[in-house]
Amino acid sequence: MAKILVIGIGAGDPGQLTLQAVAAIGATDVFFVLDKGEIKQELAGVRQEILDRHARDRAYRVVTGQDPDRDRAADGYVEAVEDWRRRRADVCAALITDNLGEGQTGAFLVWGDPALYDSTLAILDDLTARGLSFDVEVVPGISCVAALTARHGIALNQVGAPVQITTGRRLAEQWPSGTDDVVVMLDARNAFTDYADQDDVEIYYGAYLGMPDEILIAGPLPEVADRIVAERAEAKERKGWIMDTYLLRRTRTSHGGG
Repeated sequence: MAKILVIGIGAGDPGQLTLQAVAAIGATDVFFVLDKGEIKQELAGVRQEILDRHARDRAYRVVTGQDPDRDRAADGYVEAVEDWRRRRADVCAALITDNLGEGQTGAFLVWGDPALYDSTLAILDDLTARGLSFDVEVVPGISCVAALTARHGIALNQVGAPVQITTGRRLAEQWPSGTDDVVVMLDARNAFTDYADQDDVEIYYGAYLGMPDEILIAGPLPEVADRIVAERAEAKERKGWIMDTYLLRRTRTSHGGG
């Protein structure tokens, strides 16, 4: 039976690959890539650098499909994402059916870790439900959360306390209950600014983590929120895209924490 590897490749630094990921890349016959267009060619370049370093002398192939656009103006967010995933699955089905032979190994290179806000595993589940037959093996990667805390030199959690990972959309609705530490991903709206009047909140922000033009900003949220908004807007305008995440932390002394 054919095998498909889902390989986490870190947040952007080719040096973040694990030894397991390197071995998996070296054992792959076909790499599947969803083309996100000219704007994100820098990301394609990082992927190719990883293959140049670690695919060794194996005669691998790279096959590309067009990543469908998602309707970001739709009223129903969940419905829009599900529709986008179905169309993505259609593209992946064609790539796999047309290019992966019996007994061969194919792979998707996934930014960060495949388990954290990535659609690849859900798409492969969709394809097996449609009747496609292949084994799936997941190779974990260094997530943007791990890269963020490492670059800022901080622990992810406070002593004995929980951490919640959420999206900018959710944060804009409310601060998650029961936690003082919130990691935010997929924030297109600068949701952290809703809390910029709270003196007990600190932020640890990172964009393009592990890449040459990495942005790191940290400090009390009321003092650095405007700077983050400005630098984020300038970088997105200059590059045409942005990948960022941040940790919001309430100081526990103001909430009776220990």
